[in-house]
Amino acid sequence: MDCIFCKIIKKESPSMIIYEDKDIIAFQNIRPLAPVHILVVPKEHIPSVDQLEEKHKDLVGKIFLTAKKVAADQGIAGAYKIVFNVGEGGGQIVFHLHLHLLGGWKSKEDIDMPGMP
Repeated sequence: MDCIFCKIIKKESPSMIIYEDKDIIAFQNIRPLAPVHILVVPKEHIPSVDQLEEKHKDLVGKIFLTAKKVAADQGIAGAYKIVFNVGEGGGQIVFHLHLHLLGGWKSKEDIDMPGMP
């Protein structure tokens, strides 16, 4: 498999890891669209939201709770966006499920995220 996120999980590719446990890893996006732009990624390779199954419901909950914890740790609690891009037409570039955690803007006028809702 030639998945860059799987390589990051296996420590075969460098990244700035912010959080890690047995199921989840969170690291800085190399092309940030916000002052704080962290990717929260399950260690299990799931290509996209469209491939989620009933068995993943606890993992999905853990992804959201990890994003909340990381937001607090990064000082952006209460003022951030979370985004999942789904499929090529939905802006997904890396086909390994991941949540974008974005925040850190000084004001609403500072928010400029081309390609993000």
